[in-house]
Amino acid sequence: MRVSRQEAAENRERIVEAASRLFRDKGLDGVGVDAIMKEAGLTHGGFYGHFASKDALAAEATQLAIERSRAVQNRLTSLGELAESYLSPRHRADRANGCPVAALGSDFARRSGSERKVLTAGIARQIDRIAELLKRGTAAGRRRRAIVAYAGMVGALTLSRAVGDPALAREILAAAKETFGKETA
Repeated sequence: MRVSRQEAAENRERIVEAASRLFRDKGLDGVGVDAIMKEAGLTHGGFYGHFASKDALAAEATQLAIERSRAVQNRLTSLGELAESYLSPRHRADRANGCPVAALGSDFARRSGSERKVLTAGIARQIDRIAELLKRGTAAGRRRRAIVAYAGMVGALTLSRAVGDPALAREILAAAKETFGKETA
């Protein structure tokens, strides 16, 4: 049975949505096409009608996650607000709907250059966004501080998710919030 163009577009959107959550939750190699299609409510056989490969889907799903994160973060007006949101226990607990860089950064580091373009562009835009939030210093100085703050926040979120001690996880988030959530000259 043929589906309309609108139904095909809706199916593709469901696949990308499901993949975006599953990849962030389980990693790029931790989930297969069959699980993604099942999560989307579709059969495995329809996958290649939408995507040339799992890698192509990973790029599109990561782009969606970056766009959603950016939309949330664009509502924030200071580095302190960004750090408070990013380094929250809620964000720590919700890997499937959280930052794609913290969830997938090490996965993408093992991929080819072409597959990394989406994540690279998202990281560059986030650094620019953080630099915009900083009010003091030269443009070059704000950019350096933005890189340090972003790297520190991603690292802190990653560490807090990695440790098996809830008290240590909270301590990591709190220390990073205190350190990276302040604008320093």
